[in-house]
Amino acid sequence: MNQFDTITYLKTGNASQQEVYAVLTKAKVMEKLSGFTPILTGTYPIAINIENSDLDIICEYQDRESFITIVTDSFKQEKDFSINEKQINGTHSVIIRFRLNGFEVEVFGQARPVKEQNAYLHMIKEYEILQAKGEHFKQQIIDLKRKGIKTEPAFAMLLNIKGNPYTALLQYSV
Repeated sequence: MNQFDTITYLKTGNASQQEVYAVLTKAKVMEKLSGFTPILTGTYPIAINIENSDLDIICEYQDRESFITIVTDSFKQEKDFSINEKQINGTHSVIIRFRLNGFEVEVFGQARPVKEQNAYLHMIKEYEILQAKGEHFKQQIIDLKRKGIKTEPAFAMLLNIKGNPYTALLQYSV
């Protein structure tokens, strides 16, 4: 088990991580999603979030309909609730969005293990890079994100990675 398997590490993180922990815990989000191996991914776990960053929670489902039903029953009362389904890299994906205490939440489900999903793989690679490159690099990523550049392209720019930043980043050796 690594630190990202649960959200407990957020309790002792920076102020925004502690706020995310409080919001997710109070609403029992991870508890309600527990049957789908939920993992918070994206910018908050690795502390590169900016003002409008959303909370990305990835899940694995065995039965798509059951996943949709459980997540809908759990969160349909939340503001801006919506469901979208699409193919991403050849894999059927369910994207459920809603707002919770000022945060945009995206619950992303696929019929594949969460630790094999791109959101998780990207976050782990980005975490490794941040650990290796230090605080100045981290601030440069945050600055680029504030200028409207998405996370993976920001990493690719600073690391001088060519090609598709979403696939090339995963090949980067720290």
